Amino acid sequence: MTSNTTASDDFKLRSFASDNNSGAHPAIMQAVVEANHGYMRAYGEDPISEQADAKLKEHFGQDARIHYVTTGTAANVLGLRAVTRTYNSVICSSMAHIHMDECGAPEAFGGTKLVTIPSEDGKLTPGMIAPYLGHVGFVHASQPKVISITQTTEEGTLYTPDEIEKLVHFAKDHDLLVHMDGARLANACAALDCSFFDLTTALGVDLLSFGGTKNGLLMGEAVVFLNPEIGEGFQYLRKQGMQLVSKMRFVGAQMLRYLQDDLWLQNARHANDMAKRLAHKAGELEHVTIKGEVQSNGVFAQIPPEATEILLEKYYFYVWDEHSHTLRWMTSWATTEAEVDEFVADIKKAVEQVK
Repeated sequence: MTSNTTASDDFKLRSFASDNNSGAHPAIMQAVVEANHGYMRAYGEDPISEQADAKLKEHFGQDARIHYVTTGTAANVLGLRAVTRTYNSVICSSMAHIHMDECGAPEAFGGTKLVTIPSEDGKLTPGMIAPYLGHVGFVHASQPKVISITQTTEEGTLYTPDEIEKLVHFAKDHDLLVHMDGARLANACAALDCSFFDLTTALGVDLLSFGGTKNGLLMGEAVVFLNPEIGEGFQYLRKQGMQLVSKMRFVGAQMLRYLQDDLWLQNARHANDMAKRLAHKAGELEHVTIKGEVQSNGVFAQIPPEATEILLEKYYFYVWDEHSHTLRWMTSWATTEAEVDEFVADIKKAVEQVK
């Protein structure tokens, strides 16, 4: 496969497609450089990773057990694999990232069946889940073990603490665990003005994938077990899953710096603010419709399809729903006000050109 773009073109990419498209925050890069001096024990036995562990425990509680990996998919798949058997199933939204965007990895590598529940906003409620528990104890059916929620969801929506607490109580009443895909947990905390602890440990969430890559890290995620009764032997599972990083200090260095001086919060707040700015300014334009409330760092919009084609010649973003022609515009820690304003100006020109 060939491409008409060059490396120099890539550096000029104007992206509102994903917060993964931004670079790493300069402070994170500096932390990696500083971790590059001398020799340290490998496989997470280095002092930097140990400091990062301690810092994460400050945020999630002293009973939290932290295991670093390099990708969000690995964090989700290995975390779920650790708490299920092959006859178990994981209940999730039909829009969940583990279902829509992980290429069947939970099934292929985790050996776990996903049971998806239709959800327009990407969220689940106890009432939505209850009808899917009718085959508990029936030998011919997979046995539900985990409810997996995404915070924030792929639809840009947020679970409030009250909503999570109700799900946790429901799960415990039915002998289920609650897993949180926290790839954008920082954006949720910034939007809801609460801590990581407030949205997870305090509510009884059992385990989560803690993401950093979408919010300024070079590459770094963590599987965090909050329930002391689960996750036994995960260190071996991580090794089998090819995610035991030998030079773990570089992942630990990123996590440590990310959590120092509230860098995670500054980055997430900025990303959220840029999304709100984009939605507000674009929403004032004729023939532009902003879909729903902007709750985190994602904006969903509708514009004339012909205008979309014009914009895609200069910008990179997703047509989220081809049937309704809904677009998704994502902002990140690196998005600037000037970039947002230029994008809005180009949206206006594109719309006027086709109308």
